[in-house]
Amino acid sequence: MADTKQKVQEFYDSIGWQQEQDGNFQNARYEDLRPVSAEYVQKTRLRINRYLSPSGKYLLDAGSGPVQYDDYITYSKGYQKRVCLDISIQALREARNRIGDHGMFVVGDLANLPFAPNSFDGVVSMHAIHHLPLEEHPRAYDELFRVLSPGHTGAIVNGWSDPLLSRIGEPVIGLLRKLAGRSAKKKKDWLNETDPEGTYVRKMTPSWLMKNIGNHIPVEVKPWRSMSTRYLRWFIHPRLGGKIILKMVYALEELFPGFYGHNGQYPVILLKK
Repeated sequence: MADTKQKVQEFYDSIGWQQEQDGNFQNARYEDLRPVSAEYVQKTRLRINRYLSPSGKYLLDAGSGPVQYDDYITYSKGYQKRVCLDISIQALREARNRIGDHGMFVVGDLANLPFAPNSFDGVVSMHAIHHLPLEEHPRAYDELFRVLSPGHTGAIVNGWSDPLLSRIGEPVIGLLRKLAGRSAKKKKDWLNETDPEGTYVRKMTPSWLMKNIGNHIPVEVKPWRSMSTRYLRWFIHPRLGGKIILKMVYALEELFPGFYGHNGQYPVILLKK
């Protein structure tokens, strides 16, 4: 486990949170930044605000990275301070450049938070827990719940492993790749690769979440974004009504949050204390 965390730290210190020529971080390649997807992507990011208390003393951003998108900054707008915790020193340097005196910056482990119980009026964690070994996921949720103040909510964005909507679309993507002359996408064995690309990710299923987290912490699952970046890039195109399709997708996520939260790619997992 320590070796996995060290590799994740080394990746983000040396590659993931380095800025490229276009001004974005290297890690932005895992997001769809095309104009056709921009409205949908922004609205899904801003969903977090509806779950957090609008104001308070401290907001914990657990696994903050560099707080790379302006939409992320809105989460702590009503708080006195945003406490950014990350395993990567480079991430925290960039976060300081982004939010300055509004932030407090702590190098730390998401599964072993160096904070007292009930310290935060809001907790957010964006795409961070899945970088931990699966056996440490329960501890991470326990820690986030521990430091959350009573009467408040934590919002954790994570990814499901092989959700229903992805299983439905993958055969189509496979056919499109074949028609385009591209080989089938291979699943990465990151820990065992000599020179792995990207970083370690270990996702879970809704049933795993309820069995290992929901059995002792009150959790609620809502949709953050049902379409993965892979889906957006393959199926959403400006000349084929992409913006209209995404408006419909977002409306469906709003109408049927239970279904899309459990079966879309990215849920927001709410911890209510």
